[in-house]
Amino acid sequence: MTTLDIRDSIAVLDLGGDENRFSPAFLEEVNTHLDTVLAEGAHALVTTATGKFYSNGLDLEWLGANADRMQWYVGQVQALLARVLTFPLPTAAAVNGHAFGAGAMLAIAHDYRSMRADRGFFCFPEVDIRIPFTPGMAALIQAKLTPKAQIASMTTGRRFGGADAAAIDLVDAAVAEDAVTAAALDMVRPLLGKDSGTMGAIKNTMFAGAVAALTEG
Repeated sequence: MTTLDIRDSIAVLDLGGDENRFSPAFLEEVNTHLDTVLAEGAHALVTTATGKFYSNGLDLEWLGANADRMQWYVGQVQALLARVLTFPLPTAAAVNGHAFGAGAMLAIAHDYRSMRADRGFFCFPEVDIRIPFTPGMAALIQAKLTPKAQIASMTTGRRFGGADAAAIDLVDAAVAEDAVTAAALDMVRPLLGKDSGTMGAIKNTMFAGAVAALTEG
């Protein structure tokens, strides 16, 4: 179950205590929370989760039972990724545990990322599960990572622990378990008060190519 808490003008969105896969209901909940973040006038956004997972990404069980809705479903997932990528506030993902596939993409869509150093993996497993990246998902990752990091993460299926993820800039910091959220809060706190309209416009310009690839069709 997702929850939202606004702390000293920073919205902290908890994605839940399960695998936090992107079911249609999950996507709707997250978008509703993002609406609330803006309506309540928060000045920054941090996402995290509770337990073993940040997010395991696509809900493959739902997709298997609803194969005829695949195009719609992928569109919904990519729309959320584009929304976070261009969210008009400073954003940080506090990666408390495993972030796989689209879950890792959600983290990548944030401005900053902290990750637990001792446990949890950051992974794009597409090459091993034989599901190629969509053009939009590839464009998102390529917009945020260096070419070296793209090759290291997108073509290998490697599971990066926190320290290794930080070493190639998949995340900005690898910290102790009890400091993951605090580190993410510290990343956005200096940016409180930035004009949201200007920040949203800048992000839309910066990531125009990725947004177009994520939302076309």
